[in-house]
Amino acid sequence: MSALLMVIHVAVLLGLPFLLTGIINRVKAIWGGRKGPRLSQGCFDVLRLLRKQPVYSSVTTPVFKLAPWVILASTLVTGLFVPLLRDTAPLSMNWDVVAVLYLWGLGRVAMMLAALDTGSAFEGMGASREATFGALVEPAIFLAVGALLATSGHTRLAELVHVGVMAPGRVLAAVGALVALALALLVEASRVPVDDPNTHLELTMIHEVMILDHSGPDLAALQVASAMKMTLFAMLIAGILNPLPASVGPLAVAAVNVALTLVIAIAVGLVESLIARLRMVSVPQLIAASMVAATIAVLGTAWFAGGAR
Repeated sequence: MSALLMVIHVAVLLGLPFLLTGIINRVKAIWGGRKGPRLSQGCFDVLRLLRKQPVYSSVTTPVFKLAPWVILASTLVTGLFVPLLRDTAPLSMNWDVVAVLYLWGLGRVAMMLAALDTGSAFEGMGASREATFGALVEPAIFLAVGALLATSGHTRLAELVHVGVMAPGRVLAAVGALVALALALLVEASRVPVDDPNTHLELTMIHEVMILDHSGPDLAALQVASAMKMTLFAMLIAGILNPLPASVGPLAVAAVNVALTLVIAIAVGLVESLIARLRMVSVPQLIAASMVAATIAVLGTAWFAGGAR
């Protein structure tokens, strides 16, 4: 990967999450008959938090202070594996999807430890929910991405771009994997109908309850990491949907990838505007749907490998 593309990759990784969050909030506002915040409001919110002095409880240990930065660092590193612009990434190795999911798991563990470190039963409840739903959705992501890799004959996450959703014999595997990843995006990014980043009702909170005690730069790091994780999912889905061949040039591929990512952000905003927050007991059923879609992708891969070429 050239130095210029690497710089652009990092710039997109750092800047696009704010735009995606702004688009989602704007879509929700327009659908509700309001003007809504500016698209760059998330960036100004982070800058405001960076100027604030964090407040720590006397109960917490250094684990609480370190956790937000572990989460942000692990998310940044995974962003170097995911192809944001074309079929290359700054970091790439065989079966790097395992490293990506383990790094996301490291961030999840850090968040749960920070929540438990507060000594609050309220945040402990959120950590318990996060552990449960994370354990349920991770196998679906493994199966979906593994099916795509097996179908395309590649072993690197960056090579999933241009896998060809409508390629003969690959439709079932690709569509099943895309459905699984789309549902996983809602779960991992804590979006409606799984979670609501704008509510503080204890009966429905998952991610938000675990960051109630964070403030200042620590809260900014958590917000950036959450938006970045959602962007990585969206860009991965966009790369799989991208119809352009790599031969047309990196700029054209990058433009289509970004455009598809913005469309996915609009779709997430529409979902949050049209679908109510699920009851907590119904969230595992949504995750089960993701697992079913991933299983269909695996079966489609087996069918393709068995002679449906």
